[in-house]
Amino acid sequence: MTLKLERNVKRFYDGLEEGVIYARKCTECGAIEYPPHYACNTCGYHETEWTTISGRGVLKSAILPVSLNANSRLAEIGSYCFGEVALEDDPNCSFNSTIFGVDADNVEDIRAHLPVAVHAKIIQLDGYKTVMFEVDEDALS
Repeated sequence: MTLKLERNVKRFYDGLEEGVIYARKCTECGAIEYPPHYACNTCGYHETEWTTISGRGVLKSAILPVSLNANSRLAEIGSYCFGEVALEDDPNCSFNSTIFGVDADNVEDIRAHLPVAVHAKIIQLDGYKTVMFEVDEDALS
């Protein structure tokens, strides 16, 4: 068996420059792999293909930064926490991310309403674009 490998990182970051978020989709079971990689974590199949994702999902946990993991560059963008996000495109695809719109004043309210709707936020950071998430404005309404 011969695998055809592409430049996974290049396609992903080129997409972010265009405002598109790429993931990989398993050709066997249909599971979404985000961040994108070649093997399926759901069924273990070795072939995945490029797909785009909506960037919508839900926040499943919220942990505020403390002195050991605080990041002043992120704080310049806005208040944030760390948490697990599950994608709308495939709820079984969950990963840890930075989530903006959470601070000491609202974290307990957000935790009481988990899961809370979030959306992707493509930001410029240290010379490249990356994906983080942000709590939807109406998530707690």
